Amino acid sequence: MERKFFEQKGRWWAAAILGVTLILFSVTAYAAAIIEGERMTPVPGKEGMVVTSHFLATETALEVLQKGGNAIDAAVTAAFSLAVIQPRSGNIGGGGFMLISSEKRNDVIAIDYREKAPSQASVDMFLNQEGKADSEVSRYSHLAAGVPGTVAGLAMALAEYGTISLQEAVSPAIRLAEEGFIVTPRFSDGLKEKEKILKRWDSTRKIFYKVDGSYYEPGDLFVQKDLAATLRRIAENGVQEFYEGKTAALLVAEMAKHGGLITLADMQNYTPVIRMPVHGTYRGYDIYSMPPPSSGGVHLVQILNILEGYPIPDHGHNSAKTIHLMAEAMKLAYADRSFHLGDEDFVKVPLKRLVSREYATSLRQRIDPEKATPSSTISPGKLNPCESNETTHFSIVDKFGNAVSNTYTINFSYGSGIVVEGAGFLLNNEMDDFSAKPGVPNAYGLIGGEANRIEPNKRMLSSMSPTIVKQGERNYLVTGSPGGSRIITTTLQVIMNVIDHGLNVQSSVTAPRIHHQWLPDELRIEEGLSPDTIKILQNNGHNVKQEAAMGAIQSVLIKNGMMYGAADPRRSTALAAGL
Repeated sequence: MERKFFEQKGRWWAAAILGVTLILFSVTAYAAAIIEGERMTPVPGKEGMVVTSHFLATETALEVLQKGGNAIDAAVTAAFSLAVIQPRSGNIGGGGFMLISSEKRNDVIAIDYREKAPSQASVDMFLNQEGKADSEVSRYSHLAAGVPGTVAGLAMALAEYGTISLQEAVSPAIRLAEEGFIVTPRFSDGLKEKEKILKRWDSTRKIFYKVDGSYYEPGDLFVQKDLAATLRRIAENGVQEFYEGKTAALLVAEMAKHGGLITLADMQNYTPVIRMPVHGTYRGYDIYSMPPPSSGGVHLVQILNILEGYPIPDHGHNSAKTIHLMAEAMKLAYADRSFHLGDEDFVKVPLKRLVSREYATSLRQRIDPEKATPSSTISPGKLNPCESNETTHFSIVDKFGNAVSNTYTINFSYGSGIVVEGAGFLLNNEMDDFSAKPGVPNAYGLIGGEANRIEPNKRMLSSMSPTIVKQGERNYLVTGSPGGSRIITTTLQVIMNVIDHGLNVQSSVTAPRIHHQWLPDELRIEEGLSPDTIKILQNNGHNVKQEAAMGAIQSVLIKNGMMYGAADPRRSTALAAGL
């Protein structure tokens, strides 16, 4: 979609038509792949590839690559653009994780820009008078917000590994906020679905709904003046504007007015962290993923270690045998997640043991190859310490040998539902990702323990799993997904689809998925598995439940000198585009 569509207001219908065309294409392709069994064709490129959950973000990032920028430049540009065009998950009020691989340096680094608990947070802040966790407070109040990390994290990535200025990276987002963009069906539907929550607050209602309270419909122009002003201040004054300047003052005033905890000192003291990624191997490929406070990389490697001991390729893609073994391995990993994982700056995580092949061998011995093990009989391994579904992920590769895998979120769809008055962006509700009360499930049904209890300045546990697979010194597969507790298993299956089953990257992304997270004891499946397979799984003792689409994984495969992009058709606005 060319910029002129937004500069010449008389032609905005043309933009709407193109947007709807892209959506219809994606939906049609998905139907063909799932219903008729046809493989979708990956998007090829030689010099660069961008895959995001929104076509406008893909295009802004691709333009950066066309001008000679690298994958990091394009990633930061895409992230700021998504904060405008996909406010349900794209954000400057949340946080996330970025993985960067450089073939020239032959290294992979992880940038942790996860939100942190305010300094005044306390372990029992979400417990009511009866001592029970109050989910309404932990999810839909100003207390639910952690100190945002996105702006600092993106700025760090750009300063350390990019080639363009922050002002250049934010520029497309400013334009999209100031001049507006055409509303898609998905955007409109999201606001209708979350109307009850979003209309609680005047600051939110006046941005996401028309003056008379009616909806923005597909084809409407959506303008965000307050957000444009905030982004312009960041572009002109740098990252410190968000954490010390007018934007910080607006956020702190919002907190003070409504009983929130974030102070100016909390904002000023926030810093992202460069960490060493979790590393494992699978059938000769190197797997790099996010370390704590993400649980994603640890348990991705752990599950792959368990499954490497089985002849998965011989069992076949999505066969009952393959799914059974995957589900049993998933249960064991999620049980460990409930007890051992947390912010390593606060707790000792037995990381080396969890990702070791010796531990995987011991876990494999607990799996019955024919029958499901009841989750009630599974407990976390005894080791010595050594989301929302509306997260969003993008993958970008450039001609210089750089690859970026980035996942970020405000937790629920639209986070807490609270817009910072005068600043135009939504607050996250990531405090719900802490264990408000050990042993009590969070919004995704995940059980947490003492390792993830609330503490001041602590980062809450996450499942986000931006992942890069390398073949020797070369980048091979760049992938990741939203999906709350399903992120780990979604990422796992795309890796297995490519490595074990030899599917092309689009087929790997499109294929039906399964998920088991230990508790509740349910094997969740998408549409597309055969009735015979489901019956075998049930006879083997699995409690099979069909669920809505899981995840929205955006992936790039680099093979034989070509880059192949695969946008997940589970997101109608997703787009892969290459040079």
